[in-house]
Amino acid sequence: MKITVIGGSGLIGSKVVSRLREKGHAVVAASPSAGVNTVTGEGLEQALAGARIVIDLANSPSFDEQVAIDFFEKSGRNLLKAEATAGTAHHVALSVVGSERLVAMGYFRAKLVQEGLIRASGIPYTIVRATQFFEFMGGIAQSGTVGQSAHLSPVLFQPIAADDVADAVVKVALDAPANRTIEIAGPDRAPIDELVGRFLKATKDPRTVIADAKAGYFGIAVDDRSLTPGENPRLGATRFEDWLKRAAAQQ
Repeated sequence: MKITVIGGSGLIGSKVVSRLREKGHAVVAASPSAGVNTVTGEGLEQALAGARIVIDLANSPSFDEQVAIDFFEKSGRNLLKAEATAGTAHHVALSVVGSERLVAMGYFRAKLVQEGLIRASGIPYTIVRATQFFEFMGGIAQSGTVGQSAHLSPVLFQPIAADDVADAVVKVALDAPANRTIEIAGPDRAPIDELVGRFLKATKDPRTVIADAKAGYFGIAVDDRSLTPGENPRLGATRFEDWLKRAAAQQ
């Protein structure tokens, strides 16, 4: 069947496109570089024509609140309108675990706007909320870096490998619409400072990690519930230690 992947050239999108094509589906990898722009509407009609499933993996170009809200609102409205015209049978979107607990950051308020548009659209849907990706460890370290030290919160989080996110998105997309939100996470739960510290050590980064309860997460206050999933999330197969060995080997 025809499946359109919005953001099909990104970290998760490229993996999803590859997996779906391996299963024999006709996949459109839609992105601005391919002439499809959800914000302006350019190329949407052609990209969605005949698509039974649309997977939205596009992300805001900035964490700035107004930029993010403008992106998710314009993109969401244009995409969902085009899907209604095309008769799309299943809309799948990737969001973030804990968005409603992280509203002190404008980006997460923008994600809630996106989710609200999906629920109100009348199109059968599944929202997949993921925890932070293993691949973002470097960015998390950088967010707390002062000189040669990374000041990071000791609160719990449960990150997941990008490969496991792609696997989960593909499975959800090919299942019947759940018309609800599901959560996915990695199998290991540990403090942020501990996992990022292990990442820096494995990749021979000279920075020292300092556990700092005031550090927050990208500038907002967090606790052990902020970044962790609720009951019975779907767990990825990749252990952090196994991913870390591969990441270190690529240095």
